[in-house]
Amino acid sequence: MSSPRITRPHFPPGYVERARELLPWSHVEQRLTHAINYWLCTVRPDGRPHAVPKWAVWVDGKLYFDGSPATRHARNIATNPHVVIHLESGEDVVIVEGIARAIDTPAPEVATLVAQAYTTKYATMGYAPDPHQWDNGGLFAITPHTVIAWTAFTEDPTKFVL
Repeated sequence: MSSPRITRPHFPPGYVERARELLPWSHVEQRLTHAINYWLCTVRPDGRPHAVPKWAVWVDGKLYFDGSPATRHARNIATNPHVVIHLESGEDVVIVEGIARAIDTPAPEVATLVAQAYTTKYATMGYAPDPHQWDNGGLFAITPHTVIAWTAFTEDPTKFVL
């Protein structure tokens, strides 16, 4: 994955006046790698929003999550792949906008990396997937195109364009 373009998000005049610095991309990657719960936001075919908490892993510049293709969010992604996913904190914020897609049969090396990342993060909570469990679907990948992050809203709001 190439390095993102880093800039300040657009704000109305006077909204963020003390902005001092921009966050490094490494901060975003660290937060996406170590977070436990992620909020996935999709859009139903009739235009209504849908949000669901997910477990996920950050591997090679993509966020992977799994689940049944019959879920509401999977069906939403099948008709509209544009998603937002964000972490739980309202103070150390990471909001990812991107394109999600179902992976019908992941490449063996991708499945292995994703399974290892899940096991490292979630084994103590009872989840350690086998890489072959996604051979017939059930794995999804989000490719981010824009990320907004901050640790102090008026001081370091940062926009990453990928």
